[in-house]
Amino acid sequence: MTDAPVDHWRSDRLDLAAYLRRIRYTGPLAPDRATLAALHRAHVAAIPFENLDVVLGRGVSVDLVDVEAKLVAGARGGYCFEHGTLFGAVLEQVGFEVDRVLARTGDPLEHPRPRSHLVLLVSSPATGERWLADVGFGSGLLAPLALAEDGPHGQGAWSYELVRGRTARDSAWRLREGDGSAWSTILTFTEEPYYPVDVEVANENTSTSPGSPFTQNPVVVLKDESRVRRLRGREYTVQAPGHPSSSRRLTDGEVAALLGEVFGGALAEEDVAALVASLPPDDAAAPGPT
Repeated sequence: MTDAPVDHWRSDRLDLAAYLRRIRYTGPLAPDRATLAALHRAHVAAIPFENLDVVLGRGVSVDLVDVEAKLVAGARGGYCFEHGTLFGAVLEQVGFEVDRVLARTGDPLEHPRPRSHLVLLVSSPATGERWLADVGFGSGLLAPLALAEDGPHGQGAWSYELVRGRTARDSAWRLREGDGSAWSTILTFTEEPYYPVDVEVANENTSTSPGSPFTQNPVVVLKDESRVRRLRGREYTVQAPGHPSSSRRLTDGEVAALLGEVFGGALAEEDVAALVASLPPDDAAAPGPT
């Protein structure tokens, strides 16, 4: 007699109905390709990427109960560990099999970075199909990709493909992004599954290390079918494939207005004030529309 596998992630704690209301999804809930793609796109559209609790000194919990309270009940955003924790639980409740995997940003053959990003490898029990899902990169996938080398796939104004290393020492997957003019590797990962303790350690380093990009400035990223809008500190950037990127520094009032636009009442006025106060002086900020 074989013991049942241990449920390390406790996805049963999630209120799935509340999550579906949060992302405004009313479609089918079958563990298949169409449902996965629809949930992925709805999640990316509804829940922003942001690190604001790190800057506010509150830290980030990756326990599912805390993540749900923040991203679902609290109508906030989060960064990759929070998004991946939440979406992994959603998919398991729907009936998918999910492996949580820690990835490196970029290509380690060009510039080695730590495994500091959480992605999901999602399987259909009925068909055995397997996909890469990543709702927590901010400026990455809009929809999942089949875990296969099957060429570029268009997603809005971008194209994505998966390629694999060809040597015994490097068989890792690379997620590559094309913007119409060039291709770049945005993630590198293997298929080894990870556990809550691994995510906790990676999250602790990412949310506390002075060298982490998320402990330096507020970061908010919003992506749709045609553009990526990114706030990093005072710097506001809009990127759209086929068009020159625009970037400028925002004034205090413009930063506050942008945070209000994105989060509405989910971010208290005192939190907005504290985030603005954390920024360097805005003497160099040039006024103008956002």
